[in-house]
Amino acid sequence: MNETGKPVDFARIAPDGEKSEISRSVAVEAPISIEFNGIGYAVMMASPAELEDFATGFALSERLVGDAGDILAIDHHVSDTGHILRVTLAQTRTEALLGRVRHRVSDSSCGLCGIENLEQALRPLPRISATSDAGDAAIFTALARLGDLQPLNRETGSVHAAALCSADGAVLLVREDIGRHNAFDKLIGAMARTGRGWAGGFALLSSRCSYELVEKAALAGCPLLVTISAPTSLAIERARAAGIRLVVLARPDAMLAVPATDLAG
Repeated sequence: MNETGKPVDFARIAPDGEKSEISRSVAVEAPISIEFNGIGYAVMMASPAELEDFATGFALSERLVGDAGDILAIDHHVSDTGHILRVTLAQTRTEALLGRVRHRVSDSSCGLCGIENLEQALRPLPRISATSDAGDAAIFTALARLGDLQPLNRETGSVHAAALCSADGAVLLVREDIGRHNAFDKLIGAMARTGRGWAGGFALLSSRCSYELVEKAALAGCPLLVTISAPTSLAIERARAAGIRLVVLARPDAMLAVPATDLAG
């Protein structure tokens, strides 16, 4: 299975009705089954690349582990129908794993399934103590550089990116995926596996700012989250609760900084 793009033949139709054949690359989308200590936990649709990073970031975002050291092994198996990630967690994480299996939240673009009460949907987030030294110029610098560091999106035009950026706007690390959540999990996982921190920098995401991404940022200790599209109301509320700076609709010509409190308040 190609980990990047897959060539597909299309019929190109012009406004005047003229038709021609064209071949272009489309992003590979595959089911990724994730098991923790032999327990089937989730099946995610994702780009089948950098899956060890994905499994690590996913475990951190699900609060199954405290850090990458709680993950003892990740075994990647390829089947006829997709990919299987068998993750071995330290025995000290068994209680957390079983608790999440009992009350697992299934995230989607339209709602939450499988929860028993509202408290499970909006669990408290850690308060971010770190700060970002990045100014406005650094964010514009990173925005200008990100496109050149997205090879899969350049090939297919259909995937998201999540980037670790330094305080001066250098793009230090990028992960891509068909899902915006998956891309951020891959970035968080890659950082955890290599011992990288935010070091006064920020996260730059090529997506809208949803509450799930804010929660992933909070759990990863990210002090500044920048997205190229708009936020939701819950994303703003959760960012304020966690002490995360938000910059949204970040484009080459302008961006919006979200105040830490309501301006009317």
